[in-house]
Amino acid sequence: MEHLGQTTIELIFGFIALLVATKILGKTQISQLTPFDFISAIVLGELVGNSVYDSQVKIWSILYALILWTLLIYTVEKLTQKKRSLRRTFEGYPSIIIRQGKIDREQLKKNHLDIDQMQQMLRQQKDIFSIREVEYMILEPNGQISVMKKPKYASPTMEDMSLKQKPVHLPFTLISDGKVVVDNLRESGHDEEWLFKQLKNRGITRFEDALYAEWAEDEGFFCLKMNGQ
Repeated sequence: MEHLGQTTIELIFGFIALLVATKILGKTQISQLTPFDFISAIVLGELVGNSVYDSQVKIWSILYALILWTLLIYTVEKLTQKKRSLRRTFEGYPSIIIRQGKIDREQLKKNHLDIDQMQQMLRQQKDIFSIREVEYMILEPNGQISVMKKPKYASPTMEDMSLKQKPVHLPFTLISDGKVVVDNLRESGHDEEWLFKQLKNRGITRFEDALYAEWAEDEGFFCLKMNGQ
């Protein structure tokens, strides 16, 4: 019973201390957390969690650890607000993944992304199912993306203009990073001979020379060369 009482006191104390710490450090939403913020939050929770279940750790030790960690994070936050160079070090900086409709492969590699992951982010975060719609895509420090669509796909929409809407067709990724996606090619109703012909019409003589290619029933064939042209 004595152990349970001690655990109860430490949990209540840790809860109040964490509440105070989060109030001091701000109300950043989970989706806005940078990697540094995320790690800081985990460490802050671990300080309390590990201390609560270690009978040799006293309440004052928990308080000292929380105060010290909170002060360190608070200091970093203040410094990054005043000095831009430190902000880049702790929070990172945006990366332009697509520039003027062209994929920057170096930025993809630098941010440990591949084309499939980039497409997933466009679909999940921006409801964009085709790379051809994107003029600019920026990967923010918190892992979210910001997208500027090409004028053809930007507002006003067809509904705003009272135009007749066309059926929506899902685009098929036929080539990703120089490799043919056989299943998608078959699902689109085409074969490699047709695909090679489409590439050849655009000055590409090998599948390996195409960075990305897709086909949609309503938009036709679209591709990007490996050199970004």
